[in-house]
Amino acid sequence: MRTKNAIIGFGKAGKTLAAALAAQGESVVLLEKSAQMYGGTCINIGCIPSKKLIEAGKTQDFASAMQEKNSLITALRAANFQKLDDLSNVQVLTAQASFIDEHTLLASFADGSTQTIHAERIFINTGTTPRKLAMTGADLPCVYDSTQLLAQDERPDSLVIVGAGFIALEFAFMFAAFGTQVTLLERGEFLPNEDDIVRETLQSMLAKHKINVLTNCETQAIIDTGEQNGKMSAIVQTSQGEITTSAVLIAAGRVPNTSELNLENAGVQTDERGYVLTDGKLHAQNQQGAIAHIWALGDVAGSPQFTYISLDDYRIVRDELLGDVANGTRTKNDRTPFATCVFTNPPLAHIGKKAKDASADEVVLSLPASAIVKAKVLKQTDGVLQAVVNRTTGQITGVTLLCAESHELINLFKLAMDHGIPASYFKHQIFTHPTIAEGLNDLFAQF
Repeated sequence: MRTKNAIIGFGKAGKTLAAALAAQGESVVLLEKSAQMYGGTCINIGCIPSKKLIEAGKTQDFASAMQEKNSLITALRAANFQKLDDLSNVQVLTAQASFIDEHTLLASFADGSTQTIHAERIFINTGTTPRKLAMTGADLPCVYDSTQLLAQDERPDSLVIVGAGFIALEFAFMFAAFGTQVTLLERGEFLPNEDDIVRETLQSMLAKHKINVLTNCETQAIIDTGEQNGKMSAIVQTSQGEITTSAVLIAAGRVPNTSELNLENAGVQTDERGYVLTDGKLHAQNQQGAIAHIWALGDVAGSPQFTYISLDDYRIVRDELLGDVANGTRTKNDRTPFATCVFTNPPLAHIGKKAKDASADEVVLSLPASAIVKAKVLKQTDGVLQAVVNRTTGQITGVTLLCAESHELINLFKLAMDHGIPASYFKHQIFTHPTIAEGLNDLFAQF
């Protein structure tokens, strides 16, 4: 088979690029290893199912929430497949792709058959997968990674989470809302990169939700204790003692899906962690430099692991190929500060500088969430709003929002920082009432 474009992986960047190239009349073959991953990580095993369950935990029982989540994911997966499959010049192959040489791929199907694909251009968009730990008991049936735990129909009575990063925190709040007793094990300090007030507030919120956090705690082994009252059970051995639990979540980061690609056959280089090395325009690298006809996009390229960054990777590649974003000049190095959000309860959103990084030329503004009327209405008064502002120019250089609806509000500051909108604008802006947004009047009135 010959094609103009071969895309490996059905993630956000890959599927969007496939549709864009097809719209230009170009032929596209998109290869996805699993039919359960049509649409990519976010739709199937990441953002959408986890956020659906986080929201459902406020009002639903676990069984009905899982049923709704599964229905939603099934519908989204089918819609994503159909959107590309309906295009006459796009062919979706459910197969593992690997390189034969720099222009040729081998598609290996589940039935053992194979097909060779010669492509003028190749795009790698294979994403990442949860990291496994080399620990005694890590392969027990009651030990899960995030993908596996999201697929369980029965709620565990207790859950030990190895790790206390952002994915771990989201799962902790999610399962605690459904009534699971949750314990977080952190080998170091709790969220050492966050401001003290944010870290302390989150610790208080975890305690309020009866989530136990053990810091400076090494997880040593997981021991199978058989079934207890008809349910799986295990003992987690740690440097601070033993914990009996019905389930364990390993939340120790993610690794790139590159091991099965045979990248060496195309000369594609990776870093020590396995991520594809790229230049500013996301061309894969070989020993001589950029490979003109091979790109890597999204998580597998070492880009920040957010769906919206994968989409921006697509824009960079599209701009080079079609020149309709920034006349072909966009690179990953042009990205201005972008917002992030962790869906704790309430969510933690951030962009730019944190308070602890403010210079002598900057002032830190702070407002407790409890000062906002809408927070009282929502009964979500935990949290804090902070901003870093240049003392002379009034330009906003960083914002951290740990409060209700922060995941929406933070996008205002992406616009403000990109377009030079000063703190005084928010100080005097007319916001609707009652909203969390009107709290920004009080936050910036301090400047």
